[in-house]
Amino acid sequence: MPELPEVETVRRGLEPSMAGERVSRADVRRPDLRWPFPPNMAERLTGARVERLRRRSKYILADLDTGESLLIHLGMSGRMTVSGDPLGQFVHEHPQIAKHDHVILDMENGARVTFNDARRFGAMDLLDTARAEEHPLLAKLGPEPLGNRFDEDHLVAAFEGRNTPVKSALLDQRIVAGLGNIYVCEVLFRAGISPLRKAGQISPARVASLVPIIRYVLNEAIKAGGSSLKDYRQADGELGYFQHNFRVYGREGGACSREGCGGTVKRVAQSGRSSFYCPRCQR
Repeated sequence: MPELPEVETVRRGLEPSMAGERVSRADVRRPDLRWPFPPNMAERLTGARVERLRRRSKYILADLDTGESLLIHLGMSGRMTVSGDPLGQFVHEHPQIAKHDHVILDMENGARVTFNDARRFGAMDLLDTARAEEHPLLAKLGPEPLGNRFDEDHLVAAFEGRNTPVKSALLDQRIVAGLGNIYVCEVLFRAGISPLRKAGQISPARVASLVPIIRYVLNEAIKAGGSSLKDYRQADGELGYFQHNFRVYGREGGACSREGCGGTVKRVAQSGRSSFYCPRCQR
């Protein structure tokens, strides 16, 4: 499932074609994805102007001049891609509509934004912009890891007394929003902390050290366009390439990349997910 860097990369890719622009026609080609679409979604989107595009955790929010926001979740295999030439400099034909193109937004500037989702685990909803944070998918989310509310004091307090593994704690969206399996593995490797350690047993100083590491890893992944393992694509259809910078994720049996370690990357299952780490240098 796309994590924060992938979703932020898609948001940035959509912004030039959507922000400040009006939807000339919305084509909703099925009644649902993971959940049913809201009533009259095509009619509510057609003619609406996108005031801004923002991200909350792993969700994209398009705030409209109608007072509603379009919430978008990519799910497991969802893609949002742009075709056409919004700057009007060249003539570009849109590709043929594909089998799994479920929602198509034609913008007044000539761009076409297509939501394609082969496995249909994605979602779209329309919500009241002023009350967006009360939406069931957003209401319990913790602070954004790249925002000012996420700091050392917050994480130390959140970990205090917790008997769950640190890997599970960092995946808890109530503690920090947007982190997923890939980037938590990479963060813990860089911090030298085993994913098996109990969160409440890690010293406050080591917990605090996770904050800048989380920010560094996420920013590096965003610069790389995210990680493309299976279905993920950027808004222009290109692959992300942060997967080439993985130090532990997916590297089971490989040599530890930490200089002088000499250990071997191991995979263990935690809550149904694979954790990759080096038992020698992550403690």
